[in-house]
Amino acid sequence: MKKKLSLFFIIAMLTIFVAACGSDKEAEEATTGAATNDTDAAEETKEITITHQLGETPVKVNPEKVVVFDFGILDSLDKLGVEVTGVPQANIPPYLSKYEDGKYENVGGLKEPDFEKIAEIAPDLIIISGRQQEAYEELSKIGPTIFLGVDTTNYMESFTDNMETLGQIFAKETEVETELAAINDAIAGIQEKSADVGPALVILANEGNLSAYGPGSRFGIIHDVFGLPAVDENIEISTHGQNISPEYLVEKDPEHLFVVDRGAVVEGESSAQQTVETELIKNTKAMTNGNIHYLDPNYWYLSGGGLVSVAEMVKQIEEAIQ
Repeated sequence: MKKKLSLFFIIAMLTIFVAACGSDKEAEEATTGAATNDTDAAEETKEITITHQLGETPVKVNPEKVVVFDFGILDSLDKLGVEVTGVPQANIPPYLSKYEDGKYENVGGLKEPDFEKIAEIAPDLIIISGRQQEAYEELSKIGPTIFLGVDTTNYMESFTDNMETLGQIFAKETEVETELAAINDAIAGIQEKSADVGPALVILANEGNLSAYGPGSRFGIIHDVFGLPAVDENIEISTHGQNISPEYLVEKDPEHLFVVDRGAVVEGESSAQQTVETELIKNTKAMTNGNIHYLDPNYWYLSGGGLVSVAEMVKQIEEAIQ
């Protein structure tokens, strides 16, 4: 009888123990599940404050509806695999032609945002640069707006900061770091050769007119970052460059002449070669030695400051000075 009672007691105790363990496990799973859900929810609603040239803006991490006005930022997001909702669809560079598709909202022109359309989108983030600077206050009323234009007087630092900001917002820090490392390695290769390159000049051709750009200017990266010596250190620094004549080219006689053709991307017609390669400059060093280089205006004029555009800019200069 005592053996039966002992056996019964042991079975009862085991049953209670198993039940207790099960309850503890369920409680643990419930707690863990709740914690996981809380973490997921926190990630979804996490915000960071972005400090930029025009102010400080709280931005949601991994925003879903993004409007982008800068083509350099657009090519960077494309490179990083980040989808956007709206873009200005006029004058989109051919390498970004996918964004002309109807699946993307057309949010106006580069200098004339369609405020009504943007308001309809109710974006989680709007990214602008220099061409939209005056619209910052109005856009900020519609949604969180940040300025990610490149400071041409401090090109690589500014570009790097912008890319790292994108990395933070879209949780792509590692990918950004990899892309920047590749670009910096390529630049280092150019810098090793630049000391042996003769004086260079960058000009913009626009409907028969010529403008020169020197160090610290819109296209000053050629001198300031890549290290090519400038044929003229005193060129006026302005957005539109310093107006010059063919006689100026003869006088300065650069060994390398880099030409950005604005008409090819804005007017749809290229006239740069006819404007530059005239009878007057046929005896200049650049023309005689075949060192007149026509840079792709899609990268240099429309969408500088992007992971793709800067990599292509580096590549073009590298090929020019081989």
